[in-house]
Amino acid sequence: MGALLGALVLGACEGVGGGHVDSGVARHVFLIVMENHSPQEALAGPFTASLATKYGVANNYRAITHPSVPNYLALTSGSTWGVTDDSYHSLPKQDLGTQLTSAGVTWRAYMEGLGDGGCLNSPVPYDPGHNPFAFYGGACPPNVVPFTALAGDLAGNTPRFSWITPDRCHDTHDCPVATGDEWLKQTVGQITQSSAWKHSGVLFVTWDEDDGSASNQVLTLVLTPSLGHRASSSSYDHYSLLATIEDTLHVGRLGKAARARPMNDLVG
Repeated sequence: MGALLGALVLGACEGVGGGHVDSGVARHVFLIVMENHSPQEALAGPFTASLATKYGVANNYRAITHPSVPNYLALTSGSTWGVTDDSYHSLPKQDLGTQLTSAGVTWRAYMEGLGDGGCLNSPVPYDPGHNPFAFYGGACPPNVVPFTALAGDLAGNTPRFSWITPDRCHDTHDCPVATGDEWLKQTVGQITQSSAWKHSGVLFVTWDEDDGSASNQVLTLVLTPSLGHRASSSSYDHYSLLATIEDTLHVGRLGKAARARPMNDLVG
């Protein structure tokens, strides 16, 4: 990961275009990030296809670049930081996790396969490149926990923001779409059965990048308990998703999320 990092400063500024209509409800936000498939490939999974017919779909959503790591950085900081590879870089603590902590918003990042080796040295199928929170400040904050903690948190004190990273098999990086689809069936089922999601929650499921094409279009699903199926043709990307999350949690927007169009037509 030898890319040079520019002297890039991310501003936590308010976004243009407005946020959601504030219902007065403190919404819980969930985000699952899958890997390396086009929308057509992802929708070959029957459960994923069923979500697309039942909930919100962003039909014109694109990742930022190739390969994976800069997309994870874009999703969590509003910038790729000039990174052009899949290696590890220590970056300034100017990210969504740091922002939420400073604002007093509870959050956790659930990493499947995270073990005794920690954020940087846990063995495959865990992938440190799919754990962006390990990059900011050169170490993981205590909010990053093993995926096994999710079930208990859903049954108890669910944080306002939950980031979920499957391992390299379940995210379909190394295993077939069918394997990831079955994992999504179990995990999405857990989330949508929780009181945190049922009470005005929102679950995003996106893919970090497509299968390597120039268009880099990816499937992004938006699951809410009350809005039902809807499809958007608006042009969205990972910065739009970050902006939407920040608006929903009532914090400022980082980096390029400040000028991104939020996904209000899908979130409600």
